[in-house]
Amino acid sequence: MLVIDGSYGEGGGQILRVALALSCILGVDIKVERIRAKRDNPGLRPQHLTAVKAVSELCHAEVEGLNVGSQSLVFKPGSIRGGLFKFNIGTAGSITLVLQTLLPVMAFSHSPVEVELIGGTDVPWSPPIDYVRYVLLPHLSKLGYEVNLTLVRRGHYPKGGGLVKVRTVNQPRGFNAIVLDRRGDVSLIKVFSHCVKLPKDVAVRQANAAEKTLKDAGIKAPLEVNLEFYEPNKDPHLGPGSGVVLVAHAGDAILGSDALGAKGKRAEVVGSEAAEKLIKDLNTNAALDTHMSDNILIYLSLSKGKSVITGAELSMHAQTALWVIKQFIDVEYVISGELGNPFKLEILPRTST
Repeated sequence: MLVIDGSYGEGGGQILRVALALSCILGVDIKVERIRAKRDNPGLRPQHLTAVKAVSELCHAEVEGLNVGSQSLVFKPGSIRGGLFKFNIGTAGSITLVLQTLLPVMAFSHSPVEVELIGGTDVPWSPPIDYVRYVLLPHLSKLGYEVNLTLVRRGHYPKGGGLVKVRTVNQPRGFNAIVLDRRGDVSLIKVFSHCVKLPKDVAVRQANAAEKTLKDAGIKAPLEVNLEFYEPNKDPHLGPGSGVVLVAHAGDAILGSDALGAKGKRAEVVGSEAAEKLIKDLNTNAALDTHMSDNILIYLSLSKGKSVITGAELSMHAQTALWVIKQFIDVEYVISGELGNPFKLEILPRTST
């Protein structure tokens, strides 16, 4: 049984998510100790429980230690199966963080997989659902993995109630190697600004502020603005909530950024915040934004050849993900760049443990 130290590196839930996915895919029994040891509320939280339950159903796993607050988990996977699965995280637990565990595993089923998740789609400390739709999934497509995602209803903190349906179009059982080591000129920036249980003006002001901040920074690429809002008597959300996701297309590269609304936070601040994040990443000339730089690593480690990427920031999340991957797979990789700075990564997968 492989023992994983959940306190390593950034010491958060990412270690558990990556370890669970690789355990299922490679058929390795694991024990994760000191789960989320570096968080203020260590141990499993509801969204982590859902991730474990969901992935355990997909791969017929035996699980020990599955309760809120548990800091130790034993996970013994079986074979990965297809079918329809439904999971309710409860309140505003992050749907997108659960998907971080499920999506790699779904690619290794022998038959199509469809998952329905209820919880938070746009909540703090996790990627918003529009980032998954418009940045993550296009990158998975580059890797040869096609996934359909339907956003039925948004869920914001603290009420949640969001509903997302995800279905595999193909199950590649491995991924293509890619070279994304440079980006082209920015040809288009898409603005996705939404609000629920709030006046339309909120979504408009968020988008306008993002556009102004980009223009003030000298970004001359055309903008495509997509507004999402609802009439009071036709709004199905629990809300209230709002947010912005920006997606820059630059040659073969796609970079994203985001910001969430919050009580007392002006819409203009939300829009400007998302734009400033994108500007920072674009100024590095890297092909991947800060978040994609670590989200893509598990897929590259399971690819069929050498991949080369450049990322806007070598984060502690990225370093931790590489460490977890090395516990399962004998990968060779070379990193050029220091923590907190742009980096280049060459990764050559080898054999599983």
